[in-house]
Amino acid sequence: MDELIRSLDLLTREMMSRLQEATYEELVVFVEERQKLVDSIAEKVAIYPSSAAQKQEIHRILGYDNELLDRMNAIRQEAQNFLQKRGQAKIQRNAYEAGYTPDSILMDRKK
Repeated sequence: MDELIRSLDLLTREMMSRLQEATYEELVVFVEERQKLVDSIAEKVAIYPSSAAQKQEIHRILGYDNELLDRMNAIRQEAQNFLQKRGQAKIQRNAYEAGYTPDSILMDRKK
């Protein structure tokens, strides 16, 4: 189990070192790999009780969760803002490209 905890620690430290530059895709890969390690640790804990040192190390690693969640939320917010701007641009474009009947005639009256 110590090897799994070391792998989780290494994976987490690598992500934390480049967290602000990490892309959405990199975070997805990180979360998937991390989940595999966490599941493996949980299986081991179910069979063999963990020591106090192992528990402390796991809690230290989990201490990075708030920073990771903040970065993921920032990326989500950026995507949401982009989609809103794109939707507004589409509405404006549609207003300018509004269909009209080509057979209609507009007449201007001058007085």
